[in-house]
Amino acid sequence: MTLAGFLAGSFPTGYLIAKSRGIDIRTVGSGNIGATNVGRILGPKAWLLCFAIDLAKGLLPTLAAGIAGGTAGRLFMPPIDAWGWLLAMLGPILGHMFCPWLGFKGGKGVATGLGSLMGVFPALTLPAAAAFAVFIAALAAWRYVSLAAMLAAASLPFSVWAFFAFCDAQHWFPAGRSDDAAGPTPFIALTALVAALVILRHRANIARLLAGSEPRLGVARARRDP
Repeated sequence: MTLAGFLAGSFPTGYLIAKSRGIDIRTVGSGNIGATNVGRILGPKAWLLCFAIDLAKGLLPTLAAGIAGGTAGRLFMPPIDAWGWLLAMLGPILGHMFCPWLGFKGGKGVATGLGSLMGVFPALTLPAAAAFAVFIAALAAWRYVSLAAMLAAASLPFSVWAFFAFCDAQHWFPAGRSDDAAGPTPFIALTALVAALVILRHRANIARLLAGSEPRLGVARARRDP
């Protein structure tokens, strides 16, 4: 399932959308194939299309893996089931970040990562929604898409811990709850890994933020950044 997810995630959405308009998205703006760069170059409709497809290519394979493995809808499960589902979740994210059709270069994993996290229902669905709320709040405050994405990613492991603690205290999702259930540890570990990957993929953005040259939301950028 991880390999199938990787292949689904490797679909180069932004590249193909831009190519259909005669543009190689890798040579304009930030050079990234993700929705943010597509939106800056091609406008909000292209951004929405790219974001929706990138989110779906994370959500659908991950949810399908949970349904196939009998883990969808369960919060507590045996460790082997939890790790198997989480590795399946990781597949689309890695496929998007390291697209084999584009020389193992790809996007930064924000939309696909959000979709993949939402697909691990319910364990990561609400934490993903909380991270998205962090993204919106940070974007509204500073208007830096990259900074908002990194703050949202960094919040994920804490949101997962809080969600499990709350559900356990309220005795929600009792199915699979036993002494040998995995608990929150695998979910915290994998979301921490995803957060680290997303932040690492924003290295160039971090450099531009520190230099004061990172464009804010709504500012077009046509040149190719290093």
